[in-house]
Order: sequence, then C-alpha cells, then structure tokens
Amino acid sequence: MKIGLEVFLSKHTDAYKGEKIGLLTNSTGVNHQLVSAIDLFAEHKTLMLTALYGPEHGIRGDAQEGKWISSSIDPYTNLLVYSLYHENKNPDKAMLKDIDVVFCDLQDIGSRYYTFIYTMANMMQLCKEEGKRFVVLDRPNPINGLDVEGNLIQAHCTSFVGQYPIPVRHGLTIGELALLFNEEFGIHCELEVIEMEGWSRYQYFDETNLHWVSPTPNATNINMCLLYPGTCLIEGLNVSEGRGTTKPFEVIGAPFINGRELAEKLMELELPGVRFRPTTFQPMYQKFVGEVCEGVQIHITDREVMKPVRMGIMLLQTLVELYPEKVEFIRSQDFNNRFFLDLLIGTDLLRHGLQNQRIDDFLASMEKECQRFMAIRNQYLLY
Repeated sequence: MKIGLEVFLSKHTDAYKGEKIGLLTNSTGVNHQLVSAIDLFAEHKTLMLTALYGPEHGIRGDAQEGKWISSSIDPYTNLLVYSLYHENKNPDKAMLKDIDVVFCDLQDIGSRYYTFIYTMANMMQLCKEEGKRFVVLDRPNPINGLDVEGNLIQAHCTSFVGQYPIPVRHGLTIGELALLFNEEFGIHCELEVIEMEGWSRYQYFDETNLHWVSPTPNATNINMCLLYPGTCLIEGLNVSEGRGTTKPFEVIGAPFINGRELAEKLMELELPGVRFRPTTFQPMYQKFVGEVCEGVQIHITDREVMKPVRMGIMLLQTLVELYPEKVEFIRSQDFNNRFFLDLLIGTDLLRHGLQNQRIDDFLASMEKECQRFMAIRNQYLLY
C-alpha cells in the first residue's frame, strides 16, 4: 500500500511547483521508511515548504495532553512552527500570510475525542476565509474503516473534544473526515484529498505494512486505540485512565477500588471480545500520582466483536454501582468548569442515567443516532 504522502510525492508534486506550502503535521507524518514529511517536503527539488503547523502535543509529539504550546523555530529546517494548540485553539490569518496551500499529514486514531481532527477542521475554515487551498494526505483509520459506534453530540455539549456531531468511533479516515466536515458542517474550503493506494476498510493498522508511530505520548499501540473510544470516558471520573503508566487506557483504577471485586463484576456482564483482570499500578503523573491504585486491565480477546463504547459505558455504570460514595463526576477547568464526561460523550443524558442507575434509554438512543449517521457517512467513503 501507499499512504497519501507517498502517492503525492510520486505523482502530484508538479501541480504545486512554485507554490508556497504550509505543512500541518507531527511525528506521525512519516513514510514507510520512517522519513519525516517535513524533511521530504523541505528537501524536495520542486516543493517550496514555507511554514509548519503543529497540533496538540506539538509538531514533534513530545508535549503532554492539554499543555499549551508556543510557536517556535524548527531547529532542523529553521522554519517557523505555528502552534495550533494554544488558549483559543484557532489559527489566525497571520499564519497564512505567505502561504498558497496548506497540506495536512496527521495520523488520527479513529475516535471523536481526538483533537487532531478539529485542528484540521479549524485550519480548513481559515483557508476558506483567506482563499487558500487545503490538501489532506490520507492515512489509515487504525481501528478499521468499517465499525461505527456511539451517539452524536448535542449542540450544547460541543467542545474541542467533540466539535461536530459524529459518533465516538466514526470509522472514517482523516481524509474522509475532511470531506464530511467540509460539506456537512459548512466549511466549504477548496479541498483536495490525496487518497491512499492499497488500503482496504477492513484493515486494522497492524494489518498494513506501516510502522506505528505514537501520535501522542499515550497513544501507545493498536490495543490502546481500540479501547480508547470506551476507556477515554474514564477521564470524566475521579478514576485513573492509566495515564502515567505503561498501559494508558488499558488499565483503569483508583485507591478506593478493590481490583478483584471490580474484575468479577465486569466479567459477570459477559461483554463480547474483552476480559478484565485485577491489577495494581502507581501513576507517575496525572490522577493519583505516586499513589497505589487497584483496578483492572482490559484484555482484548476478539476485536471483531468487541464494542468499545458500550464497554466503556458499562465500566462507568459498574464503578458507580460499586462505589457510589467514592466515584465523582469531575469538572474541567479547561472547559469552563463543565462536567468533562458530558463533553466527552456529547450529552448530559449519560451522566444523569448513571446517577439514576438507568442507562437503557441512553443506550437505545445511541444506537438510533449511530444508524442515522451511517447514511450521511456513506456519501464520503473513498475506499
């Protein structure tokens, strides 16, 4: 197979000869030989790389989640790196002053919460306003392009972890998302997607011949990506989602949890494709730093049948049932002190259902919303 970066460099560079190019990318922007797109553009004979743009975690992927990043000079190319992850998270027109076209080469992980796709969308919006073209160099959805799961965001719960009403697990490539955002959500920039060659929708990342480069410090492997649509919801509780351990989003726990009790309760649910093992860990940063936490590690036994979003919701329900006096729904200072779970799941209905020990209505509505989205999604499939 060839990713969009490789297809572009082999077939389409002549169309951009003499154009001043901006490149939105990070450490994942590499070819099969792990050579950076930044270097490939900078050293190309006919491409005029003029500026770089970095999303959350920075252009080299070394900043932790939620950390504001300043613009800087790239030490290898001496180009200005504009940070697109700062207080207002929106690019400004000065960033496009000397640019004709913006290229985007980012590896998404297939979940609505991941901020890269909204950084892309915001840059597309600015390109529309400033009359610049936008080109996406497409990459695989690492958790396949078939499976879709989750509810749609309600208007009062939009945020930078859920800017548009798409399901939690959207089953689209970043190029397909760009097409959908552009048409369905009114961006209407001059957009081109350089498609991959040889990728099939059924493929997971480890079924390609690509090397996994972590997009962010906690996006460690394919199992993490598969569990993330569900276990990311733990961020909305005073329970560790495993940040600060070697298994982020694969282990969850807290000092007040009995790991064996939690594992037994979860196993009783007979959730498809996963098993829960009691574990103990001590986070090196984030929640409960330096404290001993008990909890579970989630092991994937059959990724073809697992439903990560439903699994995550049942995990929340079990925690609330077992530890009603201990579990709390936390508010996020970065999002105007709103309940973070509401922003992640895109509604306050789940939180109210958990508090009232009744989530059946939410699960039923989730399925209906997902089915409605599928008809829209199908219009933008490239593979």
